[in-house]
Amino acid sequence: MAGAVRDRGPEPQYADGQRVRDSADEQGGFSFPSWNQPLRARWDPTFGPQRPRARRSEREGIRRQTRLGRFVSQYGWRAYAIPVLVLVTVFVIIEAFRGGGSSSAESPSLGTRLSDVNGIVGAPVADGRFDASVPSAALPDGGAFTVQGAGTFHIVPGTTGQVGQGTQHVYTYTVDVEDGVDTTGYGGDEAFASLVDHTLANPKSWINDPTVAFRRVDTPDADFHVALTSQMTVRQSCGYDIPVETSCYNADLKRVVLNEPRWVRGAVAFQGDIGSYRQYMVNHEIGHAIGYAQHQPCQSDGGLAPIMMQQTFGVANDDIAKLDPEGVVPKNGMTCNPNPWPFPRS
Repeated sequence: MAGAVRDRGPEPQYADGQRVRDSADEQGGFSFPSWNQPLRARWDPTFGPQRPRARRSEREGIRRQTRLGRFVSQYGWRAYAIPVLVLVTVFVIIEAFRGGGSSSAESPSLGTRLSDVNGIVGAPVADGRFDASVPSAALPDGGAFTVQGAGTFHIVPGTTGQVGQGTQHVYTYTVDVEDGVDTTGYGGDEAFASLVDHTLANPKSWINDPTVAFRRVDTPDADFHVALTSQMTVRQSCGYDIPVETSCYNADLKRVVLNEPRWVRGAVAFQGDIGSYRQYMVNHEIGHAIGYAQHQPCQSDGGLAPIMMQQTFGVANDDIAKLDPEGVVPKNGMTCNPNPWPFPRS
């Protein structure tokens, strides 16, 4: 029938009997959900505004972005700076390990090696024109040392295995201390022997040459004896033509004579680095014992000094030339940096 009102049936009510309004009802400007509205999790019962949702294409773009892309988005320009800084740091570390302070990319020359060495090797010989006032040759101030020992030596007990390939020669050596020399101030006889052993076993030492190897023994029949020697006994074993403290190799005694005053106080050129200077003493004098009789000059201004340079007297060619004007070191203004190793680039 026209105009007839369709019976909607009983109004739905809540449990407390209140009528449920449909979406057509309004109260206070708010629209209530209709009775038959599906219950959806995103419906906010407080009727607040819903958070805007990203479009499907945007959400897919975020999901598809790589880890690198997300990293760049988060950190911006820093994402490019960090790898560069890492590379620079690695480069600096490598250069420091290689000794990047030198202007030369190669190890300094060792000179000519002889098959046989005779007499006293390494001690400077005066010709009456030397300058004894060269500051770099002076013995620095420092701890006490033994002026006069007994002139006899005892072998420090201990042996090592072979270090180095030794394709031509395996040198045997003992570690000796002159009787009367008090070594307690720098760790005792064993500490002295340990430094000798570890210096010769270092890859930067003579064993970098595959023809050379070393093995420590504690019997007298060794190829040579590395001997810590008192001040006056050094002068007897090495000579004292130039009045400066020095060390030498005495082939007649088969003795590597290490000057105890220098072991205690070092040399001006090493600027207080006693450990490096002691390694230099061992390597330089044993270099004489294995055939490197000739001394070397500084070869590259600002580079590393050759191990066979007389670094005890200085690292400037001009200073050494003053002590030995007729020697192999030219007066040419070159100055090197101290170096305790035959193969510092190894």
